Amino acid sequence: MVSALALALAPALLAAAVAGTVVLVLQLAVLRWHFRRPALVPRGAPGISILKPLCGADDELEANLEVFARLDWPEYEVLLGVRSLADAAAPVARRLQARHPGRIRLVVQHGEPGLNPKVNQLVTLARAARHGLLVVSDSNVRVEPGYLAEIAALLEDPGVGLVTHAIVGAGERRLGSLFDHLHLAGCVAPGVVAAQALAGQDIVVGKSMAFRREDLAALGGFEAAKDVLAEDYVLGRMVSRVLGKRVALAHRPIQNVSVARGVGDFLSRYGRWAVLHRTVTGRLVHLSQACLNPVLLGAGAVALQPSAATLAAFGGICAAKTAIDAACGRVLRPGGFRLAQLALVPVKDLVFAAAWAHGLVRSHVTWRGTRIRVRAGTRIDAAELQHAPGPLSAAPPAP
Repeated sequence: MVSALALALAPALLAAAVAGTVVLVLQLAVLRWHFRRPALVPRGAPGISILKPLCGADDELEANLEVFARLDWPEYEVLLGVRSLADAAAPVARRLQARHPGRIRLVVQHGEPGLNPKVNQLVTLARAARHGLLVVSDSNVRVEPGYLAEIAALLEDPGVGLVTHAIVGAGERRLGSLFDHLHLAGCVAPGVVAAQALAGQDIVVGKSMAFRREDLAALGGFEAAKDVLAEDYVLGRMVSRVLGKRVALAHRPIQNVSVARGVGDFLSRYGRWAVLHRTVTGRLVHLSQACLNPVLLGAGAVALQPSAATLAAFGGICAAKTAIDAACGRVLRPGGFRLAQLALVPVKDLVFAAAWAHGLVRSHVTWRGTRIRVRAGTRIDAAELQHAPGPLSAAPPAP
């Protein structure tokens, strides 16, 4: 009976892997189309406030922040937020403020209105901001000089309520960082672009969100997302539901800088993502995401029916997935990935599968030693935060 079931399941898994590969090719085509479109040019030059909540010393933090002091825009400010001056990022922020006194300000959080520490900082930063356009930007992000110009141009459309960006990785020197950047280029960025272009689904990336101040106020401010982990998802949904406006996806990606992360960091990061994704979409939808990991499905077929034909099919699936990820990398990153890096795509996909499976069965995430139970809609269970030993880290990427 078991053998007969395995013989029946193996071809089904291979068929699903092929179908998933076709979907990934379609995502690649949409990605190419999106990023070949020219960036819009703004008609005016409104003042812009960039809100950067900091928590700890990210890889190359000072260099990341320096980029934002040199953007090509006439009137803007950068607000660097810390929960307290004891944070490891505070000395870095002070140095940046001293170098760019007219551009950069250090802002210490006032009060703690909610359970999400990133949102708590954003509440203070938004109150301290001087300008009418507010841009949320994570501390491990780098952008092109024209970053603010495209945001301003997109927000000139009155039907746009929020601007966000796809992510690409940069700076990898250890395996976990490489895995992260392969996944961002081959899975996350194409998925974000294709979801909007093909399915009309807005996936807001919290590493870069831009609002008009009045639109954010109409949503209830950042306080509207103070008790959820996926604040980007919640605010993105509210843009259409409350404002009747749409989310615009910029035509240039932002860079996620990760240099020295290990494989354990990769697993932890995407394990958190998986819990949030399953909490938002439900177990059935999360389970269906396995179709977008053809390497996992092919490996399952080999485990059920280890024959020469199945192994050959698995090899073809791995080669196709690697080629797709290589093409995505060339669209998103100057020069793409090296061959030695691309050879690890199937390994990365199998490691990611462990994080995905974690999200199927777990409802807890751990940030900075604090264990958090995630409720429906990524709402934070306050009872398990009463004895938190310290500040939580900023939120992971949106699903």
